[in-house]
Amino acid sequence: MDDIAKLVERLEACNAAYRSGNPLISDHAYDGLVERLRQLAPDHPFLTGVEPETFDGKQEVRHPVPMLSTDKAYTTEDIQRFISRVEKAAEKIGITNTLFRVTPKLDGLAGRDDGNVFVSRGNGETGYEISSAFAKGVVPVGGRGHGLGEIVVRQTYFQEKLSTAFEHPRNMVVGIISSDTVNKIARRALQEKVVHFVPYSELSVWEGSGAELLANIDAIVADLTASTDYPMDGVVAEVIDEGLKKAMGATTHHYRWQIAIKSKGATATTVVEDVTWQVGRTGNVTPVLEVKPVLLSGATIKRVSAHHAGMVVKEGLGKGAQIEIIRSGEVIPKLEKVIMPAAAIRLPSACPVCKMPLSWQNDFLRCTNPQCRAQIEQSISHWFKTLGNADWFGIKSIQKIVAGGFDTLEKIYALRVTDFEALGFGPVQSRNLADALDISRTKPVEDWRFLAAFGIANLGKGDSRKLLTHMSLEDLLVARREDIESISGFGGITSLSIHEGLTALQDTIEHMLALGFTLERTALVQKREAPDSPVAGQGIVFTGKMQHGSREAMQDEARRLGAKVQTAVSGKTDLLVCGEKVGASKIKKAEALGVTIVTEAEYLGMLPKV
Repeated sequence: MDDIAKLVERLEACNAAYRSGNPLISDHAYDGLVERLRQLAPDHPFLTGVEPETFDGKQEVRHPVPMLSTDKAYTTEDIQRFISRVEKAAEKIGITNTLFRVTPKLDGLAGRDDGNVFVSRGNGETGYEISSAFAKGVVPVGGRGHGLGEIVVRQTYFQEKLSTAFEHPRNMVVGIISSDTVNKIARRALQEKVVHFVPYSELSVWEGSGAELLANIDAIVADLTASTDYPMDGVVAEVIDEGLKKAMGATTHHYRWQIAIKSKGATATTVVEDVTWQVGRTGNVTPVLEVKPVLLSGATIKRVSAHHAGMVVKEGLGKGAQIEIIRSGEVIPKLEKVIMPAAAIRLPSACPVCKMPLSWQNDFLRCTNPQCRAQIEQSISHWFKTLGNADWFGIKSIQKIVAGGFDTLEKIYALRVTDFEALGFGPVQSRNLADALDISRTKPVEDWRFLAAFGIANLGKGDSRKLLTHMSLEDLLVARREDIESISGFGGITSLSIHEGLTALQDTIEHMLALGFTLERTALVQKREAPDSPVAGQGIVFTGKMQHGSREAMQDEARRLGAKVQTAVSGKTDLLVCGEKVGASKIKKAEALGVTIVTEAEYLGMLPKV
């Protein structure tokens, strides 16, 4: 679960950076991370959500039809499965000759232009009004009002004149849309009319049957790429028949009648020289393939994850196995397929750290010794990483501390500067470590993050936050399993696991609470839905510097009273609460939309007296 949580955090960070125009990794790399998550947790909510994008200060507009993401195909088998699904759906409604349309998949800023208003994709349901793009000089190819498309810059122009100023064409496009002023380089590109809004209806097209698509996919991709002078990220294949589209429908994430065909990234073959085993905080003992060094995507690869012991057995992963590995951009290399299995497989019978016997749990070998040093080290590391408000406690420092006998959070938080020095840390590092412990207690942290940091099985950050909307942290510690199960989304097995984990760690959690951590409390559902609240159900935006308390505290209070707290003024906003130093643009927008504007004092006067 720890690996999954880290992967999701990485994906969310990469997505936010990409949507802001400052991508952290390549498209191949991002897709590789998504595929890794799909393998590890195929039902994870991240995989069924539409990646959001935001533009501060822009008006929100609801799309008449959702702009969903596109499902992806990387292999011939993936394309075949898509075609088979389509043809099966077609048979059910009496269509015998199913035709497909293939167009370039542009890599720009997606939006919808109805001729009057231009709206970005946003979260798929609601986007941001960015019609000013045309006033700035973005050229609408084919004119206005052609529906869905993307803002892109001509690829040849970008490579010749912009590649040294911008890492990726999308960076420039997002900068043009998000900023009130346009820098000199981008302004020249606009003046030279090379920044375009390209409707999908204006793109080059291939049409044909499923069999033709499958047989000629490489040539189709090559032809469409050659005919398109815009950044591309593969091609999109979709059903032509509108009746079939309607019949197939969509998930919450993507339309079932459409798929993006993409390259999966660079691969290489190598040979397994050894298999080493690592112990995680939950006791899972996972294999790492030590491979013959091979150059892949500019990096020398020596180690590859094999996920779990079940894969080792199933795929014949041992010394001498010939394998194909894949690395997309900055993605950690992973096993793609086994070309030739090993002659013999060796699995550990004992934990490589504590030497206690291992047991099987599904596909995983597990160390069930709660005193295993590796589990303790990883659990403490998880605490500091999840808490996220103190530095210096890297895994090497933690290993040194645990080796000195300080193997619980209770013991670690009792350490002082002299104690760290006695463990072998230098004077400066000892002071930094002691200060970091104080900071972790005094710096505000969300209560759900505090709870998730204990690493209880089946209780990550999302479920921690959900639980704490129904009961306080203190009440949760004494709650029954049935109380947890009664909350929507928590089944019997999950509830039992969480209850057992809370019971086992109750003393530790209470001890840490007693240390005086500065917790930002999650608003309880029953308080948010208070029927007598004058702000219940209202959309409220807080802006400016508040005197009553921090803006975050006032937002939490509003949530407890049933308000729908928003971050930007939109058509769904009922009330704009103004503190000091409020920007004129936000007030002007609220006035234009007919939003009620009140001062902080006026707002406080509306609230029930306690």
